[in-house]
Amino acid sequence: MNQTAPAVSTGSPERFGYSWDNYAELLPVHEAQFQRWTTPLQPDDWRGKRFLDAGCGMGRNSYWPLKYGAASSVSIDVDDRTLARACETLSPFPQAEIRHLSIYDIPDTNAFDIVFSIGVVHHLADPDAALARLMQAACPGGIVLVWLYGAENNGWIIHLFNPLRQALFSRLPLKIVHALSIPLTAILWLGLRAGFGRLAYMKLIRGFSFRHLRAIVFDHMIPRIAVYYTKAEAIALLTRAGLENVQAHWTNEMSWSVMGRKPL
Repeated sequence: MNQTAPAVSTGSPERFGYSWDNYAELLPVHEAQFQRWTTPLQPDDWRGKRFLDAGCGMGRNSYWPLKYGAASSVSIDVDDRTLARACETLSPFPQAEIRHLSIYDIPDTNAFDIVFSIGVVHHLADPDAALARLMQAACPGGIVLVWLYGAENNGWIIHLFNPLRQALFSRLPLKIVHALSIPLTAILWLGLRAGFGRLAYMKLIRGFSFRHLRAIVFDHMIPRIAVYYTKAEAIALLTRAGLENVQAHWTNEMSWSVMGRKPL
């Protein structure tokens, strides 16, 4: 991997809990983001399925497959503020279950048609243990999908921003980091409107509001662990878990949506 993760196996749930508590809006653009993160799945692929969302945040990534007609869902996370927001987001769906549960402690076996984790595994010190639990939870022939930060096209983040995050932002009190996110977001906002960035991701976020951009910037500032995977590393992660037909899909030219199937 491109970075050595510190020995904090649980990641940064209390830091992301602060973020989800402050940025709990469900926006139309979140659906487009979800569909990119879960490529190659299409809305019809969720119909009638039972799924697990491991590390659900405020519930927005569970919301869309439920809207598409999923039969039932289990969404898990470990921060009380995060779970409260998830309960609000998923309140329209009686078939949605929300659990206070770590990805490392998932007890279900052969239970879900689709198991996914978006934006979580790259913040964990033991991703292999997490993938083992995700695979365990999938039914035979079921899908396991994770979305991971990509190393490709993120060199400036890995070599410039990430050391600053590790040395400073990940150690500062969250209120201070939140305040510091304003000038960094302003730089990004101005750069995007000046035409900076030709990657698909930059084109996507160019139209985002300042508040939405700030939520993204803040989320990149706060974690204790952030690992950026090459395509080969992303495929190897799922392959080591025992998944078959593993494929990595290039998402926004900066990240990987990696999917495999549990053997029958």
